[in-house]
Amino acid sequence: MAEEGDVVMSNVEEGAASSSSAVAAAAEPMDLPTALKEVLKKALIHGGLARGLRAVTKAIDKGTALLCILATDCDESSYTTLVTALCQDRNVPLLKTLTGPELGEWSGLGRLDKTGAPKKVIKCSAVVITHYGQESEAHQILQAHLKKN
Repeated sequence: MAEEGDVVMSNVEEGAASSSSAVAAAAEPMDLPTALKEVLKKALIHGGLARGLRAVTKAIDKGTALLCILATDCDESSYTTLVTALCQDRNVPLLKTLTGPELGEWSGLGRLDKTGAPKKVIKCSAVVITHYGQESEAHQILQAHLKKN
């Protein structure tokens, strides 16, 4: 019985070590790109994303847009001017960040291969969040950043 107790104790110790490392990883402060990626992922899961010029302008015009994210490398100046003007007119927070391929990948416009790596990512210039989904630490970090700016 002592041998079985030793085995159980070692399993408990391993579980405690792995859970303490998970707590240590969660204690690290989250940066804005990581928070944005998590918020986009949760919004996508809950059906709260509008992607592309037509969907973005419709969401902003209807008043359902909570946050607009515009890619910094958008080539069309008329596109960025339109989205920026609509956001200012409707008082929608605008976040200019990421590149088109990153924004496309994070908003679900692409495929994943068997290993989970992105493949065939479609470039996206604008995304609107219409429903955040669940409240999380990432959502709070994003809201704090928007209040600062």
